Amino acid sequence: MIMGWFKITLWKRILGALILGLIVGLIWGDGANSIRWMGDIFVRAIRMLVVPLIFTTLVAGVVSMGDARRLGSIGLKAFVLYLGTTALAITIGLIFGTIMQPGVGVELSAAEPHTLSSAVSLGERLINMIPINPIAALAEGNILAVIIFSILIGVGIIMVGDEAKVLRDAFNAGAEVMLKLTFIVMELAPFGVFALIAWVAGTQGAETLLKVITLAAAVYLACIAHIVIVQFGLVKFLARLPILPFVRGAVDPQLLAYSTSSSAATLPATMAAAEENMGIGVPVRSSVLPLGATVNMDGTALYVGIVALFSAQAFGVDLALSDYLIIGLTTTLVSIGTASVPSASLFLLAAVLTSIGISAEQTAIIVGFILPFDRVLDMMRTVVNVTGDLAVATVVAKSEGEIDVETYNAAPDL
Repeated sequence: MIMGWFKITLWKRILGALILGLIVGLIWGDGANSIRWMGDIFVRAIRMLVVPLIFTTLVAGVVSMGDARRLGSIGLKAFVLYLGTTALAITIGLIFGTIMQPGVGVELSAAEPHTLSSAVSLGERLINMIPINPIAALAEGNILAVIIFSILIGVGIIMVGDEAKVLRDAFNAGAEVMLKLTFIVMELAPFGVFALIAWVAGTQGAETLLKVITLAAAVYLACIAHIVIVQFGLVKFLARLPILPFVRGAVDPQLLAYSTSSSAATLPATMAAAEENMGIGVPVRSSVLPLGATVNMDGTALYVGIVALFSAQAFGVDLALSDYLIIGLTTTLVSIGTASVPSASLFLLAAVLTSIGISAEQTAIIVGFILPFDRVLDMMRTVVNVTGDLAVATVVAKSEGEIDVETYNAAPDL
């Protein structure tokens, strides 16, 4: 029986756990909160891997390039693609928000104002990228700082050459060990996903989502449209690879992203899928994917755009074409500074809504109205973020000759 369990493809086990968790949560109600600890243990286990995984694989990836100039080529391509897809995401969000009008007729009088603390500005995040104490950055899980420090270590090893062979071999071995640990922890995914989904369904329930069904529909449909049109389009037309293997290979991290609502927590699974399912080489997957988990926020940008229109419609604020452009520009810029944790996009609302004349008091009402069911929407937009990370990594890997096309086409069967 145990062997039969492991013979089932992991994504099928996770999907089954997700469906079962949804049913149990809706039946059990608030009682499902009593099993949330199972999900929390799983999330802690995969978060435990994030920093050492990034550190070892990124150093190994930089060293494997053999030339520090390749890092600039890979990084520039990835950043341009991430910025471009974010701009397209906000455009799709504005289109769906305009067509579906989710804020028209919404009653906000019962919403309890909720003010969030200020988000860390983009400038502060850029400063914090340079760690004063690298060991502290590793301990605190400051991902951007870890990325910068790892790149510098890798470049240093390249510059030293043969004298640093021992260190190079140590990081290569460390990266392999961390990936094996990732596969071990991922076997816990069905149990963690079951508990997390049961908790969300039980504590929030279907009736909560029914209050904002149009907004929820707009967000989910826009996310699906972005995945199909933009992200699949990258794979098809820029990487010139068939889409179906990409769809098959991305299922595991997508389901995990949906249950955890965190790009950072999903990163180990994303890197494992890039290696095992898509054949993406070490130099690309170890650099592009950690960068994506911190700066690629397609789902966030799309969501904030829709909520901005929702707010304007709910408060009767007429928007001109210039306002749409301001929303797009502001959202694209501030989304780069968003933490890859659940509901982080709510921190962006103040900056974006202020730019179109929504007052601080009105923003507090909007946040108070959305907060009770934001987790359900956050789950879907995290799927968009993770799918975008893999799509960009695939394009960059193809352009750099760092993808095993045979492995890619042999992605796990559905």
